[in-house]
Amino acid sequence: MIDTSSKQGQLVRSLGLFSVFILTISSVIGSGIYKKVAPMSAELLSPHLVLICWVLAGVISLFGALSNAEVAGLLADSGGEYAYYKKIYNRFFAFLFGWTNFAVIRSASVASIAYVFAQSFNSLIPLPQLPADIANVSLLGVFSPFDNFGVKLLTISLIIALSYVNFKGLRFGEGLSKGITLIVIISIFMVIVLGLTIGGGSFTNFNTPATGYIETSWLDPRLITQIFTALLAAFWAYEGWSSVGYLGGEIKNVNRNLPLALVMGVSFIILIYVSINFTYLYILPIDEIIDVQKSQNTIAAIAVVKHFLGNGGGLMISILILFTTFGSTNSTILPPPRLYYAMAKEGMFFKSAAKIHPTYNTPANGLWIQAVWSCILVLSGSFDQLTDMLIFASFIFYGATTVGVFVLRIKMPDVPRPYKAWGYPFVPAIFVGFCIALIVITFASRPREAFMGLALILSGLPFYYYWSKKKP
Repeated sequence: MIDTSSKQGQLVRSLGLFSVFILTISSVIGSGIYKKVAPMSAELLSPHLVLICWVLAGVISLFGALSNAEVAGLLADSGGEYAYYKKIYNRFFAFLFGWTNFAVIRSASVASIAYVFAQSFNSLIPLPQLPADIANVSLLGVFSPFDNFGVKLLTISLIIALSYVNFKGLRFGEGLSKGITLIVIISIFMVIVLGLTIGGGSFTNFNTPATGYIETSWLDPRLITQIFTALLAAFWAYEGWSSVGYLGGEIKNVNRNLPLALVMGVSFIILIYVSINFTYLYILPIDEIIDVQKSQNTIAAIAVVKHFLGNGGGLMISILILFTTFGSTNSTILPPPRLYYAMAKEGMFFKSAAKIHPTYNTPANGLWIQAVWSCILVLSGSFDQLTDMLIFASFIFYGATTVGVFVLRIKMPDVPRPYKAWGYPFVPAIFVGFCIALIVITFASRPREAFMGLALILSGLPFYYYWSKKKP
């Protein structure tokens, strides 16, 4: 790995409330805001249902953040939920969470967001592709590593480059995220304002469902399954809000600033997401948005902006997506190696990940371990396959953290809480119930992604027993 020195640095508390708020936003706003309206439209066939799912996903994510914030405020430390689970449950469950983040959740997030960066770049400058006989090579009938190879190669290059940026220091990576995020937020609001004023859209689009749409009862099992399948896409857009918990050891006044930044950040993101998806559906009929889903490297936001601003608008939004996904990839790469560092210090992860670089004070080896696995995931699957798989895995542990609110109220009733979950016990209970429903319905509607996610989670078991046996 990078650091072969015997010297050891240390993590430094350097992040204030605004920095953590910005990191929360930049960890979330990535590819989903531009891309996921198309698969959701293809699944639901109704503009109303698409918007309802964006609002529902936002509210559920906020319920999760409101619940997670109590645990974060009480137990804040480097490693996020890994540190929490050791106190709420046991060492095995904490390990399983950490391993799942490495094998599925965070590494696949890095791969997915960087993939959309490359897709957007490809819309500006077409990337070379391999001959069809090589591109169509399939492993086990599931993985196509050489398909869309030019996009995948640029994706891998971005992951390596940004891992190097974060290897050089937290402040540099955090400053990069802050600058890019501010540019992105301003640009998104410009798209919303221009789209609603000169976009040439119509409210008629909201009353015109897609071809093939059949109105059914809200209690129809098929509609419920369609809604939960669409929510998998929406939740990908909201994914990432909990990752700032891994920086607990580097946040000033962490017990106050971490829960406050979580709640403020997720609330702000809901406002942005609902507004811009309303704009997409106002400008383009849903059938035209569904057509975008049928094209491998086309992004819905680019199609919408091209519609009312022409090729110049398409160029503008493509550059904005490059900025957004660049910043979001950077923010997604930054926190997880702190988790791997916390695990490795206890002998429950690859030993080299316990090294803090003596000059840059970053978990350098953890960054490079993550980079390698993320690159492998880029080659293994498509964008939607990766995101559905990681959302399935994420909600297993989101639910477990929220159950921890109830557990800690019993185990640690007298410990001061800087923040208590709003709406307790109803809000945490609703969120846990939703997590259970999402997991069950994912097995029914996306069995391949669910079983792939489950297999990667369980792949940690041999490592656990090996490292437990070595641990004194």
